[in-house]
Amino acid sequence: MNKGLDLVIVTGMSGAGKTVAIQSFEDRGYFTIDNMPPALVPKFLELIQQTDDYQSVALVIDMRSRLFFKEMSQILDQLERNAQLAVKILFLDATDSELVARYKETRRSHPLAADGRVLDGISRERELLAPLKNLSQHVVDTTELTPRQLRQTILDQFCQWDDQSGFRIEVMSFGFKYGLPLDADLVFDVRFLPNPYYQQSLREQTGLDKAVFDYVMTQPQSEQFYQHLLAMLEPILPSYKAEGKSILTLAIGCTGGQHRSVAFAHRLSQDLSKNWLVNENHRDCERRKETVNRS
Repeated sequence: MNKGLDLVIVTGMSGAGKTVAIQSFEDRGYFTIDNMPPALVPKFLELIQQTDDYQSVALVIDMRSRLFFKEMSQILDQLERNAQLAVKILFLDATDSELVARYKETRRSHPLAADGRVLDGISRERELLAPLKNLSQHVVDTTELTPRQLRQTILDQFCQWDDQSGFRIEVMSFGFKYGLPLDADLVFDVRFLPNPYYQQSLREQTGLDKAVFDYVMTQPQSEQFYQHLLAMLEPILPSYKAEGKSILTLAIGCTGGQHRSVAFAHRLSQDLSKNWLVNENHRDCERRKETVNRS
């Protein structure tokens, strides 16, 4: 059954920042495709609307498709007649001098330059794109924008959410004996705390079990460290979000990743989730049991 779908078509001058733009939409939950041939758009949207998996889609359609101008006008007319679609066009632009500078920096060829000068290709593209630019609801000049600023501009124009969906915190526990998490942004070590592993009744449990959690958290140094940790994190999280980060990974480690780090990560996840979107993950929590079962 057809359903309503938000569609953003990202287009504009080559070198104006479409790659950053489409990544920004992806980070904010859009289903995205870069360099979509215009002729495939209607069939693609028909298939998408037959599922309940996607509500927002962003497509980059630009000069890399050689039939772009021949097909684009016809495709837009079809989309406008589809009552189930809310279509917006984002057109990215920049000054000729800035586009030339970007091409020189990347050493890539302009799609319309062929064997000529980059500036010739830019001039030709600007002329051909003028009608589409006039149809666009959102025109962004990226000449003076950093990638971070462009992401924020897109967030402001297309992703006015009331929650923290554009920024997620991953809180994970791990065992140092199995190596540091490669994707961790901040790592905290709780190996200085008393280890429940040496309590026979707690050895086979994890920090998610109440007995282990209570054992870890009732240690005087545990509460002191936790309060300092929370007091340090809470003021800086908004700055990570403002910087443009979509995921911040906080990793808490102990020796095996089964007891102390799990308890701390679980408590931290609960407290941070009061104000932020948080995902809790325990990388090595069951690793020891799996090892024993294989032996």
